[in-house]
Amino acid sequence: MKRRRSLEWRFEGRVIEWRGPAPYLFVALDARDTDDIKDLARGVAYWGQVPVIVTIGKTEFTTAMWPKDGRYLVPIKVAVQRAEDISLGDSVRGRLRIAGRDESSA
Repeated sequence: MKRRRSLEWRFEGRVIEWRGPAPYLFVALDARDTDDIKDLARGVAYWGQVPVIVTIGKTEFTTAMWPKDGRYLVPIKVAVQRAEDISLGDSVRGRLRIAGRDESSA
């Protein structure tokens, strides 16, 4: 029996920092969703990054998440951090869907 895959994921996680060229805040998705996301992101992913539309609180935004350590990291833009009063170490809930994906074909 084939497992039905969702085109929208709900997530909850602690806000972490990962230092690249500048400090950024992220939420790591559950590792159990990684395979489904990879499969559904075929054709829209680029260099491992997956374009997504994310909603946290009342704020919807676009970004690109990427794989790290067996799960995807969702960047939280500074404007979203300010709008939703999000800081390092906070627990946040949200939902996301893959951008550019023809949802009627899945």
